[in-house]
Amino acid sequence: MSAHEPTPPPVPAHGPSRPGRRQLLRAGGLGMGALGVGAAAVGLDRSLQGPRAAGAASGRDGADASAVHGGLTVPFHGEHQAGIGTPAPASAMFLALDLREGVDRDGVLRLLRLLTDDAARLTRGEPALADTEPEMASEPASLSVTVGFGPGLMERAERRSPPWLAPLPAFGIDRLEDRFTGGELLLQVAAEDPLTVSHAARMLLKDARSFTTVRWVQPGFRRARGTQAPGITMRNLFGQLDGSANPALDSEHFSTVVWIEEGPLAGGTSMVIRRIRMDLDGWDEADRAAREAAVGTRLDSGAPLSGGTESTAPDFAKASAHGFPVIGEFSHMRRARGVDEGQHQEIFRRPYNYDEAPPPGAGSVSESGQIFVSFQADLERQFLPIQRRLDTLDLLNQWTTPIGSAVFAIPPGCAEGEYLGQSVLE
Repeated sequence: MSAHEPTPPPVPAHGPSRPGRRQLLRAGGLGMGALGVGAAAVGLDRSLQGPRAAGAASGRDGADASAVHGGLTVPFHGEHQAGIGTPAPASAMFLALDLREGVDRDGVLRLLRLLTDDAARLTRGEPALADTEPEMASEPASLSVTVGFGPGLMERAERRSPPWLAPLPAFGIDRLEDRFTGGELLLQVAAEDPLTVSHAARMLLKDARSFTTVRWVQPGFRRARGTQAPGITMRNLFGQLDGSANPALDSEHFSTVVWIEEGPLAGGTSMVIRRIRMDLDGWDEADRAAREAAVGTRLDSGAPLSGGTESTAPDFAKASAHGFPVIGEFSHMRRARGVDEGQHQEIFRRPYNYDEAPPPGAGSVSESGQIFVSFQADLERQFLPIQRRLDTLDLLNQWTTPIGSAVFAIPPGCAEGEYLGQSVLE
C-alpha cells in the first residue's frame, strides 16, 4: 500500500451492546414485537475521525481533505433527536411502517430497543449488529435517523395520544393517495450520501420486518454537499428558494418554534409530511412575471417583490404605480404570512425534492414534486392556520397538488442506555 492510499477502516467488533440483545433479536424473529428506531442529539461533529480521517488527509489525488465528507458524524444521543435542528444533508429517505397484527406494548418496546441500538451504531460509522455488509457502514456521511410515532403506535403501547396526533383535516386542494398517506411509525434516514442512506434504511427495516410492514417509502434529494456554500436556502424544482423564513438553527427562536416545552413529549416536536405533486409542465408555460406574482418573491434572489434581499422583511403595504399591491393578495407569501387576517404563525420547513419517471402514457415529461416536511411545537396553532389559508386562496395551487399526508409525534432524544421514546412510553 502506498503512502497515499487511504487506510482501510477496521470492522468493529460485534459483541452485544447490553445483556439480552440477542434474546431481543430472537424474539423479533418470532414476530412478537413492534416498532421504533433511532435518532440523535443536536450537534454536528465536522471533524473526520479514525482511520478514515488519515486516509482522507493524505488524499489519493492530493485533494484537500475538506472535500471528503464520508467520515462526518452526527451525535446520536442527547436532549433532542438529530435530523431536525441539524443541517439538512443532500439525501433522505422517509419510511412509514404499520405494526403487524398481534404486536403489543412489550413488542413495541422491544423493537424500539433494537432499532435504537442499531441506529446509534450506524450513525457512528459502525455496522448494525447483524450487518452482513459491514463495509457499507464505514462512511456515515453525517447520517442521522429520526423516529416518529403515529396514533396507532401510541395505542399499541397503551399510551394516550396528544389531541393533535391525528390525520390532518380534509382540505379542498388535497387529492390524497393511500400509498403516500398515514403510518404508525416514521423513520427519517438522512445523510450526505445516498448509498449510506440506502444501507442504513435497509438495516433498520431488517430490524423492523418481523414487527411491521412497510406502508410507504419516499426518497428525496437536495443539492449535494459542496455545491454551494453552507447555509444557502435550498431551491425546489420550481426554482424557488424554499425556506427563507425559517428560524436560524441553534437559535432561541428556533427552540421556541420547534421544541415542545411541557408534558411527556417535552424536548420533542410534531412533524407533518405532505407529498406535493408539482406541475412542472404547466409551470413551464407561465412567464417569469406570472411565476413571481404567484409566489410573491423574485425567483433569482428570493427577495420579496417589495424589494431588498432574501432576508428583507416584505412590505405588504407597498403599491404599484397603478395602485395595486406589489405583493398580491393571493400570492403564496402573503397567504402563508397571514397578513390580511392579522395573523402570523411560524413553522420550521425541512423539505426534500423528488423526481421520478412519469407513468406510461401520462404525456408529461416528469413526475416531480416536493416532500414537504415541517416541524412545530404546536401543530394546531402553528401549522393548521397556515394550511387553511393556503387551502382557501393561494395562486400557487394552480401548479401544486397534495397527494400524500401524515402526522407524527417526534419524541425527544435519549441518553446512552435508553431507547428512543422511553420518556414518552414509560
